[in-house]
Amino acid sequence: MRILWQSFVDAAQNAPYLERLSAYLNDIAAPGTTVDIAGISPPDRDFGRLTEFRCAALAIDRCIEAEAQHYDAFVMGHFQDPGLYEARSAVRIPVVGAGEATLHFAAQLGRRLALVSIDPVFEVWHYEQAERYGLRERISGVTGLGFAPEDFNPAFAGDEAALARMRAVFDEKARPLVAAGADVVIAAGVLPALLLCRARGYKVGHAPVVNCAAVALKAAEMAIALHRLDGIEPSRGPSFALAPERAVADFRHFVAKGRRDD
Repeated sequence: MRILWQSFVDAAQNAPYLERLSAYLNDIAAPGTTVDIAGISPPDRDFGRLTEFRCAALAIDRCIEAEAQHYDAFVMGHFQDPGLYEARSAVRIPVVGAGEATLHFAAQLGRRLALVSIDPVFEVWHYEQAERYGLRERISGVTGLGFAPEDFNPAFAGDEAALARMRAVFDEKARPLVAAGADVVIAAGVLPALLLCRARGYKVGHAPVVNCAAVALKAAEMAIALHRLDGIEPSRGPSFALAPERAVADFRHFVAKGRRDD
């Protein structure tokens, strides 16, 4: 299996993270599976809807290219899943969203889910995600760490004191949500998940902390296996009807050339 994992960070600016991510994913991958990591430049650096929209367009274009390069699956490795449905409608290979896969998996571990995101700006986005995936009533709370992607670099580079500080902040943010009734905590971002879930069986109080990086990879492997086994793929009715070739060509031209006034 060949899987392309789309991150929303810059490959040079966040090299320690992407190196750790690549090593981790390829280490836990099933035998015969390889995972390639792609970044985005400029990255998701100004958190908000417009930046998410821009990065989504670039990710969708990369997804189309991944299919042309004979990858077996594409992972939207950004928890918020911007452009996930559009990417799924553009290709025939499995397209897995880190957020979608993790929320549905976490819903099997407990009834009330809490999300700890990178930044508070994503709170509304996560509630919208949960509603879109049919899980809004299962979300008991969302909070943000208040970190930027580059804040994780020292810990990924081996600074144990930085790791301890970040884990302390994560626990501080998660504990009130658990005390208020959450019985599962989701590290709602691949950056914090990869960093904080190194300890096997990591919990906040009684609540297991779900590692979205591991869940997304295993969901992609399962999707590939099932597709090979019985040809299962998304519904090509109204939900994820395949875009016609002209629509794909128009989209790729738009991404490559931008707006045309002629």
